[in-house]
Amino acid sequence: MRVGIASDHGGFALKEQVAELLCGSGHEVVDFGAYELNPGDDYPDFVIPLARAVAAGQVERGVALCGNGVGASICANKVAGVRAGLIHDVFSAHQGVEDDDMNVSSLGGQVIGPALAWAVDRDVSEGALQWRDLPPAQGWESEGA
Repeated sequence: MRVGIASDHGGFALKEQVAELLCGSGHEVVDFGAYELNPGDDYPDFVIPLARAVAAGQVERGVALCGNGVGASICANKVAGVRAGLIHDVFSAHQGVEDDDMNVSSLGGQVIGPALAWAVDRDVSEGALQWRDLPPAQGWESEGA
């Protein structure tokens, strides 16, 4: 699976670890930055290009990280066609993909560690094989609900 990943300084260390784990599992990882630890950067500069790539089908899934994951999730959800969820547990990751067609998982780099982040992202990338039909909420994007 082709997976995009992006973070600011708050999620940078975890992003590097998760990207390595994804590559090691045979996934193609597209890194949208940050490419170095810079305390002055901010998540929209990296998450918006990631979200646009997910919406355009350039990557199948996205992983967006910031300090707590909330900002990255809100930011990604501003892009039409993106369904980002703040995920800090395996159950929500699995259900988000199966029941809600989540295509971006947002993680807090200062909230969870690499083992849990890997379990979440593994579930998102591998659990995506058995989606149900899209939920009715998909049409709400264009209605401005």
